[in-house]
Amino acid sequence: MERIDFGQVANSYARSREDIPVSLMESLQFRNIRFDGKKVADIGAGTGALTRKISMRKADVIGVEPSQELIEQAKAFNRTKNYAIPYLQATAEQTGLPDSEFDIVTAMRAWHWFDREKAIKEIKRILRPKGKLIVIDSGFLTKPAVVQTTLAIVSKYAPDGPKPAGSKAKAKQRINGFPVEWFAEWQHNGFDLRDFYKLDYSIRFTKQEWVDRIRSVSWLAAMEENVRVQAVKELFDTLPDQEIYEIPHECNVCILSLI
Repeated sequence: MERIDFGQVANSYARSREDIPVSLMESLQFRNIRFDGKKVADIGAGTGALTRKISMRKADVIGVEPSQELIEQAKAFNRTKNYAIPYLQATAEQTGLPDSEFDIVTAMRAWHWFDREKAIKEIKRILRPKGKLIVIDSGFLTKPAVVQTTLAIVSKYAPDGPKPAGSKAKAKQRINGFPVEWFAEWQHNGFDLRDFYKLDYSIRFTKQEWVDRIRSVSWLAAMEENVRVQAVKELFDTLPDQEIYEIPHECNVCILSLI
């Protein structure tokens, strides 16, 4: 599967991916997922948006991310916001982390980029017995007019048009955005599904913030730089100059336990 180099849009990614709803951490706590004092590996950490939220709950957390550019953005957050989170440049398939050391592994907006068979094997290796795997995805909904306009413009520049990213593109059936085959793979590999739920929320963007958000999605990150610049310019020139865009989102959460 082709990997997208999000390092090409690292600055936009860092600015636009701090959009995790407060309700996410509250929902995990409600389901008895406690981070205090736990060893956690956040895999596919990107610029550390989820990693920082886990750290705030007094976990011993490490972020694992293959892109050095995104890691540099995460370390910049460490400096400006006074975190001391370690980040490791490595992949989900080969983390380099010790055997049987982690209570929880998280992956947010990343599972569809993994070689899932190898990633599951690696996660089983680093988890302690009965450890938890939490797979999270989130994204904007397409109903608002500003989103429809955005998708129409991006379609002009993306050869296949905006489409689900990574392995989601091949899925014929999905449940709350998760391909159905993922559930069978987890079960086959010894993970018990404990909970699966959806959170609805909205994010307020200025026009520039919304364009930055779109600049960081896989459709644009996969483009050649000159094509991406042209697409972003047309997007900015076409979108209305309203003060705030209110964009509905959903966050889907799957909690699994190693049997």
